Amino acid sequence: MRTADRNGHVVEEDSSQNNLLEKIYGSASGRALIRPLVTPSVSIAVGKLLDSGISAAAVKPFIRMNHLDMGDYEEQKYTSYNEFFKRKIREGARSIDMEPKHFISPCDCRAGVYPVDGKTGFSVKHTRYTVEELLKNPSLGKRFQGGYVWVLRLCVQDYHRYIYPDNARESRRVKIPGILHTVNPAANDAYPIYKENSREFSLLKTENFRTVLMMEVGALMVGKIENRPRKPYVFRGEEKGNFAFGGSTIVLITQKNTVKPDEDILKNSGEGIETRVLMGEKMGESF
Repeated sequence: MRTADRNGHVVEEDSSQNNLLEKIYGSASGRALIRPLVTPSVSIAVGKLLDSGISAAAVKPFIRMNHLDMGDYEEQKYTSYNEFFKRKIREGARSIDMEPKHFISPCDCRAGVYPVDGKTGFSVKHTRYTVEELLKNPSLGKRFQGGYVWVLRLCVQDYHRYIYPDNARESRRVKIPGILHTVNPAANDAYPIYKENSREFSLLKTENFRTVLMMEVGALMVGKIENRPRKPYVFRGEEKGNFAFGGSTIVLITQKNTVKPDEDILKNSGEGIETRVLMGEKMGESF
C-alpha cells in the first residue's frame, strides 16, 4: 500500500499487519479462516475483553510499537485498552480550518476521493460500488449523481474520534446492520466491504456545501460506532462521535458541483495512493 503526505512524499507501507491481511484475504483458505471472526457476535465478545481491566496491560506495548506521540493527547491513566483507544486529543493538537469555503476532514485518516459517474457508480481501488448499494436506498443515491465519494480510512494507531465538517442541520440517523471485515485495502480487493460492513449514516444540510452525507463504517473487531446524541443543529469542528477498537472508515458523499477536491488527493486517488490527512485539515473547497 502506498500513502502520500500533503507535500507529495509517497511511502510504501510494508507492515507485518498489511502483509498478513494480504495473505489472508488473497486466498480462498484464508478467507474461509477469517469468516467466523467478522461476525458481530465475535466483535462484541472482543469488545468486552477490551473493556476489562486486564486489557490495560496492552496499552504501553502498543504505544511503543507504533511510536505514538502521547503528547498530543490528554494525560490520564487508562483502565482498559478501549479507554486508551478512545482517548481524547488535547486542546490545540489539531487545527480546525474555519474558512467557510474549505471542505475539511472530520478525522485523522488516509483519504481517497472517487467521482460518482452517471449511473451513481464509483470504484475504490479494484472494487466497484454504487451509491444505492452503499446506502440501501435507490432514491437517495440518485441525489449524489455526478458528485464525489470521500473514503477516509482510519488505521488502528490513528485518533478515533471524529467531528462535523461544517455547520449543519442533521437528519435522522440510519443504521444498516452487517458484518465486520477489516477496512484494510487487502479486504476491499476481495470483498465489497463498504456495502457489507455495519454502518450508520445521516444527511447534513450544511451552510457551505449543500447536502453532505456522512457515514461511519464499522470494521474488524469494531462492534460499536459511538455517536453522540443527535441535535437539531451542529457546528464545524464539533465532536460527532468515536469508534471502539479497530481500524474504521468515514465515508462522505458530496453533491454535483458543490465541492472541488484538492488536486493532490484527486491525483493520488486515481493512482491508487491514499493521502494522509489530519482532522480539521482542508481536503477541497466549494465551487
